[in-house]
Amino acid sequence: MKQGRLQTLGALVLIAAVSSFAAKPAAAQAKPPLGKLAGVVRDTVGTPQMGATVELVPETAGVLAPRSLLTNTRGIFQGDKLVAGLYTVRVTLAGFLPTLEKHVRVSANLTTIIRVELESMYASLDQLRRMPSNSPNNPDEWKWVLRSAASVRPVMEWVDGPSGVTTQTAENRMPDVPRVRMEFTSGARQPASASNITSSPATAVAYSQPLGGASSILFAGQMSYDGDAPGGGIAAIWLPTGTLGAGPHTALVLRQAKIGPDGPNFRGARLDQGGALALGDRLLLRYGGEYVLVGLGAGASALRPRAELSYWISQNWSTDVIFASMPNGPGPLEETETQQGGPLVAALNELDAFPALLVHGGHPVLQNGLHEEIAAKRKIGAHGSLQLAGFHDDNQHVAVYGLGGALPASDYFQDSLTKAFAYDGGASGSWGARMAFRQKLEGDTEFAAVYSFGSTLVPTNNPDAMLRQGLSLAARHSVGAGISARVPRVGTRVHAGYKWISGQAVSRLDGYGESIYQMDPYFHLMVRQPLPKWALGRWEAIADCDNLLAQGYVSASSRDGRVVLVPAFRTFRGGLSVQF
Repeated sequence: MKQGRLQTLGALVLIAAVSSFAAKPAAAQAKPPLGKLAGVVRDTVGTPQMGATVELVPETAGVLAPRSLLTNTRGIFQGDKLVAGLYTVRVTLAGFLPTLEKHVRVSANLTTIIRVELESMYASLDQLRRMPSNSPNNPDEWKWVLRSAASVRPVMEWVDGPSGVTTQTAENRMPDVPRVRMEFTSGARQPASASNITSSPATAVAYSQPLGGASSILFAGQMSYDGDAPGGGIAAIWLPTGTLGAGPHTALVLRQAKIGPDGPNFRGARLDQGGALALGDRLLLRYGGEYVLVGLGAGASALRPRAELSYWISQNWSTDVIFASMPNGPGPLEETETQQGGPLVAALNELDAFPALLVHGGHPVLQNGLHEEIAAKRKIGAHGSLQLAGFHDDNQHVAVYGLGGALPASDYFQDSLTKAFAYDGGASGSWGARMAFRQKLEGDTEFAAVYSFGSTLVPTNNPDAMLRQGLSLAARHSVGAGISARVPRVGTRVHAGYKWISGQAVSRLDGYGESIYQMDPYFHLMVRQPLPKWALGRWEAIADCDNLLAQGYVSASSRDGRVVLVPAFRTFRGGLSVQF
């Protein structure tokens, strides 16, 4: 009897153990598989839209309730821990038509990326206004505009584990974009830099080559036809996500130019790495850095970091904390707002993004400095913004430009053809503030106004001292305004601006703000005129003018002689471009 009881007890224990082990896999299998959905929201011209509401609605009955997300300052949203299945994505933003995309698949352990393009409500109303009065109105067409968009489609999926990368096709394709841009111009893209091609005729080519998945690579090259002072360069930019500013990038630039018929050869190399990283729904980190190595007889190098942390406080307020090297071009590649003309133009701009080369005591040095800034931005309406910022500039080698002859070569890096020179103004540090307003008007018109307060170098005219010893900091105010517009019917694109400075200034006042808002000193004008179609591609005439009225020239005296200091050279760059 006792033995039978023991056998019965052992059987019960065995059954309980087997049941517990069997229950664990069952419970694990009961847990639903999870995935991720991320994307970027832009308008029809490619500008990221912040504060857009993205609603994820499961299409399977009985799954979790809909989730609502907000895009950050770069138009990026991300939904984590989503149950695998089909979702309907609905994007809404004031001033734009609602966009709806159905049957977006979220797979387990995968991240699905989509690109959303919002169409302006005014553009749709304008299209309806132009419809002939005798054409029949079809209510289904209006519903289609409100409920669908051809550009909202899954683009890429990647596996969090070692499974590799997979692509996802869609029924609707993105509209064709230019893959090649050629420019036949005369003049430098960025004046007053040793890496630039002079005013001689030159040809530049940029090419976009898609790679596997969504990644792509941009190539750019430029060559001049001046036999006395030839120059040229090549650049390659790798975009793993295939979109400029929406992910990491790596750029390599090689440049060579001869400084005058009997001058030395400039050789330079730049390696740039950067990108943007979304930290949740409200925090965005833009990071980057570049290593520059140049040679002009002797060599000079510089490591130039940059970082910007943006926090979206609410739908209308955001803050930025910036630590970066002083800008030397139109802006870093991860700053999509500063890249007018698309990725092909951005690739061409990389050719001339070297910092200014200076000479100090017979040795080459690079213009260098650090910029720290804290800014708050207020969104005004659907397309306006107001920014208030305080900043500090700590310059190690300030570039001062001018005109003069018979100057000591040990301190003046001079062009023998134009008598222009670059001079090391020494070290300086200053505090400043900025207030900027930007408003996108109807159509392609955009207006910007910037007020800045800071310090700049001014000459004291000391004939017994070196020029840099005769430069001192002085407080200055500046007010600038610019407008970008596209003329209807003829299609002419115009960007014009004027920046007024309250007194003499031989160095840049708020150079970081100038690069963000494209607000160069004094009067500048850019014109792009489309030409009638007569050959392959889209042709247009180019005309770029800087400091058109030749303002701000200052005469200064030192023991090196009398020179004219120029805060911004009067330059002209013109020619033709074609995209196809």
